[in-house]
Amino acid sequence: MAAAVVAVHVAVNEKVTAGQPLVTLEAMKMQSTVKAECSGKVLDILVAEGQTIQSGVSLLLIQKSSQDGVSPLDNIQTDSAVSPALEEFHIRQAKTLDAGRARAVTARHAKGFRTARENLADLIDGNSFNEYGQFAVAAMRGKRNYQELQTETAADGIITGTASINGGKAAVVVNDYSVLAGTQGYFHHKKVDRILEVARKNKLPVVMYTEGGGGRPNDTDVTTMIAGLNVTSFSEWASLSGVVPRIAVNNGRCFAGNAALFGCADIRIATESSNIGMAGPAMIEGGGLGRFKPEQIGPMDVQTRNGVVDILARDEAHATQLAKQALSYFQAPLQEWQVADQQPLNQALPADRRFVYDVRKIINTLFDCDSFLELKPWYGSALITGFARLAGKPVAILCNDCKYLGGAIDGEAAEKAARFLELCNSFKIPLVALGDTPGFMVGPDSEAQGAVRQVSELFIAGSKFSAPLVSVFLRKGYGLGAMAMAGGGFLRPTCTAAWPTGEFGAMGLEGAVKLGFAKELAAIEDVAEREARFNELVSVSYEMGKATEAAAFLELDAVIEPSQTRDYLIRALG
Repeated sequence: MAAAVVAVHVAVNEKVTAGQPLVTLEAMKMQSTVKAECSGKVLDILVAEGQTIQSGVSLLLIQKSSQDGVSPLDNIQTDSAVSPALEEFHIRQAKTLDAGRARAVTARHAKGFRTARENLADLIDGNSFNEYGQFAVAAMRGKRNYQELQTETAADGIITGTASINGGKAAVVVNDYSVLAGTQGYFHHKKVDRILEVARKNKLPVVMYTEGGGGRPNDTDVTTMIAGLNVTSFSEWASLSGVVPRIAVNNGRCFAGNAALFGCADIRIATESSNIGMAGPAMIEGGGLGRFKPEQIGPMDVQTRNGVVDILARDEAHATQLAKQALSYFQAPLQEWQVADQQPLNQALPADRRFVYDVRKIINTLFDCDSFLELKPWYGSALITGFARLAGKPVAILCNDCKYLGGAIDGEAAEKAARFLELCNSFKIPLVALGDTPGFMVGPDSEAQGAVRQVSELFIAGSKFSAPLVSVFLRKGYGLGAMAMAGGGFLRPTCTAAWPTGEFGAMGLEGAVKLGFAKELAAIEDVAEREARFNELVSVSYEMGKATEAAAFLELDAVIEPSQTRDYLIRALG
C-alpha cells in the first residue's frame, strides 16, 4: 500500500531475528509495523524516515541466516493502545448489566420480582441473544450527569434484540421497570421501532414484557417536540397483527402506553400481581376522576373476567414458561410426544343426555399429554378456546362447555371465539371444534348485551377461516349455534363428524316439541299424562335426529367411535 515511513528501527549490518520490528508505516492515519520474516543481517535500507512510498517498493534487504521465520499473517503488528478502549468498553457494558446495577437489582428483588435481564435469560435459549441499542440512555444529558445516566437509565429502560426461543428465532422486547418506573422515553421508542422493523422484515414472532408506567414527559434533551404524538411505536406494533405472532407478558404495574402495547398483543399473559389500566393514578386524578391506589386499577380479578388477560400466571417465572409454551404453537412440530389411553373416551359422557360432564378431561385425553393451553377461561366461558398438540403438531381448539349455560353460546363466548378464529387463520393453525350446544343464548338479557352483533362476528370469522377445520359433535348440535361450531355450516369443515351420542335439529328437542305440539299438549288435562306424552314426543324426535340418522341423510360426513377420535383427527388433518 502507499504509505509514509514513520520510523526505521534497524541499521545496516545489524543482525535481526524473526519477528523483530523493522519499519513503521502510516497510511490513512493508521500505523502498522513491518516485522522481519526471518533471522539474518541487514544489508541495505532502501527507505528513509519521512519518505512517502508507493505500493510494491522494497523496504530493506536482509541476508537470511537461518530457515526460521514467521507467518506472513504475523507480519503486521497492531499497537497495544487498543487495550484501554477495550477496557473502557467493558466498564461501559457492565453499567448496563445487572452486575453493574446492584442498587436497582436489590430493589427489584426486595419486591419479590425478577430483573428484566433475569426474565430475558429465562426466556431465551442459552447465549443466543443479539442486543440492539444496549448503550442508549435517557434523553436527559442536559440536566443529569452522564455517568449516572449510564447506570440509572441503562438501555433507556428497554432491552431489545433477537434470540432463539424453543429452537426458533424470535424478537424480544423487555421493558425494564427499574429504569424510571419502566416509562417510555425518546430513545426507548426508537429502539422499539427498530426491533419491530427487524421482526417484520424477517417474519419473527415477538415476545414483549410490558411492565411500566406509560409515557415519560421529562426527556429534556428533545427540544423539537410538543406532545410527542408522532411516535410510531404503537401503530407499528398494532400493524404486526396477522403478520407475526405477538405475545405480551406482564408483571406488576402496566399503565397507559404500556397497557396499550399489552392490549394489542395476540396472546396476553399476566401474573397475579399485575395491575393493568389505560391510565395510572396520576392521570386519573389529573382528569378529575378521583384518587386511587395503583392496586385498585385493573387488578387481575377484573382483567381476567373481562377478557383483557388470556392467561393468568403465578409469577414471572411461570409467566415466562407460559410465554414459551404459547409461542411453541406457532413454531415447528415436536418430534416426541405422549398420548393417554383413548378407551376411557367411550365412557366419557353420562348415560343420561341431560347431565353435564367435564369436557376438559376429554380434551386432555384426546390430545398429546400436557399440551393443552387454554385462553380466557374466565371470559365467555360457554366456549373453550386454546391450543394443544396432535401427534406433535400444533392445533387450535374450540369447544362448547355444557357446564356453563348448558353449552349455549352467549355474546361474550361468540366474541371470544371470533377473535380466536382470526388469530388461528392468520397463521394457518388447524382448528378442531368439539361441539355440544343447544344453540345461541337467547332472551331479552342476551339481546341487551348485543348478542346479534357478537354472534354475527363469529359467523364472519368462520366464513373467512381458510385453515384446515374438523368439527366433531360430542352430543348436541342444534340450530345456528351448531352451524357456528362448524365454521358457519356443516359443509364448511374438512370433515364434520359426530360421536354416536350426537343429536341434531334445527332447535333444541324440548323446545321444538313444546312449539310444534303446543295445542296437543295443552289439550291433555292430566299433568302426569301431559308430561308422559311430552317425553314420548321428545324421544321420537331424538330417534329422528340422532347422529346415525343425520349421517344417513349426509348431513354429517361420519359417525365415529369416541376412542377412535384421535386417529380420525390425525387422518383428517394429515
